[in-house]
Amino acid sequence: MLTRTILAWDLTGQATSLAYVNLVVAIPLLFASLLGGAITDRVERRQLVIFGQTLIFANEIFILTLLLLDRLEFWHMLCTAFVAGCAFPFIMPARMAITATVVGPRRMQSAMAFSGGVMNLSRVAGPAVMGVVIAQFSVIAAYILSATLYVVAILCMFGVRTSRSSSGKPKQPLLADIGNGFSYLRGNRPMMICLLFGLLPMFVAMPFQNILVMLAEQAWQMGESGVGTLMAIGGIGGVLGSIWIVRRGESNERLRLMIGATLAFGVFLGVFAQTPNFYVALVPLLLANTYASAAQTVNNASVQILTDDEMRGRMSSLMMMSFGLTPIGVFPMAIAADRIGAANAISGACVFLLILVIVFYFASKTLRELDHSVKNRISHSPH
Repeated sequence: MLTRTILAWDLTGQATSLAYVNLVVAIPLLFASLLGGAITDRVERRQLVIFGQTLIFANEIFILTLLLLDRLEFWHMLCTAFVAGCAFPFIMPARMAITATVVGPRRMQSAMAFSGGVMNLSRVAGPAVMGVVIAQFSVIAAYILSATLYVVAILCMFGVRTSRSSSGKPKQPLLADIGNGFSYLRGNRPMMICLLFGLLPMFVAMPFQNILVMLAEQAWQMGESGVGTLMAIGGIGGVLGSIWIVRRGESNERLRLMIGATLAFGVFLGVFAQTPNFYVALVPLLLANTYASAAQTVNNASVQILTDDEMRGRMSSLMMMSFGLTPIGVFPMAIAADRIGAANAISGACVFLLILVIVFYFASKTLRELDHSVKNRISHSPH
């Protein structure tokens, strides 16, 4: 993703080109998620992941070939970014469903923590590695490395056993399957409440990442180097949160951990935004991302445990859609930042998040009984 952004800038020299490249990834990611989830519940999941990864690998090879021939144009970047955006909604629900099949509900939380840790590690290591490769060699070398890593990923999938939905029901039309997914969500209230609760930090406070550049300039006059440091610290905090959940192990007190970590995320993020010294502010930022990662991991694991296997792809796709919808939360925060400053906008969002979490907890009996619902589902699942 970093390499694609750098290449788009080199080709056009326009900031709008960076927005276009990311937009053509986000649009299919949002709209194809439901389709990807329904198909995940109809086909053999390992083959679906391999097919999607192979498609993206071919995408990378296409760009690499045009680079070697010196024929690459910006519209090529848009087309390949769109293809990648279409592939991910099929890969991610299938991968999540395979994970649930491999580890089972009793180790789901640790599995989600490992998965989240890898994703957060990539936020730190990915840009760093590609930045060095591009600086020391070229963008061509970066695409060669990317293509090589996709080959490794495809080969690794052959080491995973085949995974297919456990449903023995006859297949229905695809649109009917999508509709059944929403009906299932309405009927599984604990999972729906858990899914909605997980959206609170994603919509209200997590968009702070998109205005970090504004905060770094207004609060500390640090510029782009400061933004890079803040993003790296955020990624490290995410990794630490995942490690914490892994070392903590499976626990029956998921609700207390999820609520407490979400509240701690809001508190430390607000402290970060109001800290006048840049280097001191890195500490609450690290803690905020640690708690955010922990809360998200517990929430994702709870949703997966509460989901029946024949619906896992569709429910995973809804979780993906929540990430695709998150950028909507950027608009109110950005508007507030323009009027009252980035630091005050972030702090205000944190206060709003804390209020929403407390109200949600006391208003929803289903949320308060989450531990019982998860424990009951685990006790009735096969070993």
